[in-house]
Amino acid sequence: MLGVLLCLTACDNDLDQFPTNIASSDSLEDYAGVLNAAYFYQHGSATPMAVMGDFRADNARMEEEPYPAFDRFNGDLVDMEDQFFGPFYTALYKSILSANNVIENSSSTSEVGEAKFLRAMAYFKLVRVFGDVPINLTATPSTTDNTILARQPVSSVYSTIVSDLQDAIAALGNGNLSSGRASKIAAQALLGKVYVQSGDFGSAESQLAAVVNGAGGAGINLQSNFADIFGVDNDLNSEIIYATQISSSIVDEYGFSEFWSWSAGLDTKSLMPLDPDLIAAFDASPGDLRRAVTINEELMASPKFPQSGGPDHDWIELRLGDVILLYAEALNENGKTAAALTELNKIRTRAGLDNSTAASSADVKQAIADERRLELAFEGQRWFDLVRTGTVNAEMGETVSPQYYLFPLPISEVLASFGVITQNDGY
Repeated sequence: MLGVLLCLTACDNDLDQFPTNIASSDSLEDYAGVLNAAYFYQHGSATPMAVMGDFRADNARMEEEPYPAFDRFNGDLVDMEDQFFGPFYTALYKSILSANNVIENSSSTSEVGEAKFLRAMAYFKLVRVFGDVPINLTATPSTTDNTILARQPVSSVYSTIVSDLQDAIAALGNGNLSSGRASKIAAQALLGKVYVQSGDFGSAESQLAAVVNGAGGAGINLQSNFADIFGVDNDLNSEIIYATQISSSIVDEYGFSEFWSWSAGLDTKSLMPLDPDLIAAFDASPGDLRRAVTINEELMASPKFPQSGGPDHDWIELRLGDVILLYAEALNENGKTAAALTELNKIRTRAGLDNSTAASSADVKQAIADERRLELAFEGQRWFDLVRTGTVNAEMGETVSPQYYLFPLPISEVLASFGVITQNDGY
């Protein structure tokens, strides 16, 4: 055991690394820079989330081995650690460590609120991708007690997320949305999304209602033209509730092709990423104004994030269109089908479509799911929607073992912990 503890002290595990670009907490009085580091490290999660969300699902596909592992439901995905799961895991735990430092040491209520939002968002990404994950809520984790490395149950992770977001809601306001920083309404939106993901539709409804009803007062509204949501000239437009801001002038720790390259077919591993199944989905929605923005059948790619200015595209974490559809889903699950249709039709109207003809709760549920696919394609949402709604097999057209609903943890983390961090089944 002593040897293990000594190695845990020396080994480079992402749970106990101090962010390399900031001073230690005992030498700081101003934590703005540490908070900025917590924002910065979220960059490394953007492209992995985009690929996991759309290429694992039926919106996009890979072409060059071993990348088609995303289209196979077996253990092959472990080969994708270096480009996707490793950078994703490392970036988010660095963001968490930076946030922990602010939460423990800053005297600024707003800084602590922003840090709690970022920590919650990091854990929400981690739990959806990996399931059980280690929970670290301190800036100075022990180097002799390896229990901090043990994966904690999904329920505990969600409890941590909910607590952080409730604190963020209490600490933050909406007075500086144009800065792109965390806000009260962003925390409310994320909390509503968390409740939907965990199946608590009662709690989700109240949080999402607060966002939908309070959006106008906070300066947030649906863009009248769907295309105006996307592209570098539209970063932080009025529909965006929260985005991870990306700039080509700031070196990103993620050293591979970015999300906009993947969707546009600019990476040789997937020159024609568009899945014909997504084309068929748009064929079933004639007159949909989102089609030309989302798919290009000639190139078999997506123009949603235009190549022009690509390295400066923000990654949209939360936008009003997404929240309205989540709110519709919560209303329908709570027996308020007529109200759910009202929300659904807001999105359909913007897309140039007639009001939905769905009537029963089951039909409305399917209509909302179909709308989410067309509204949010190539925004990293599809796979996680399929998993949480239990529709993987029906939509993917094959029987997928639930063990492959999750992704493999980085093997490097398992080895660095001497097996205290365990691997997901199937990998």
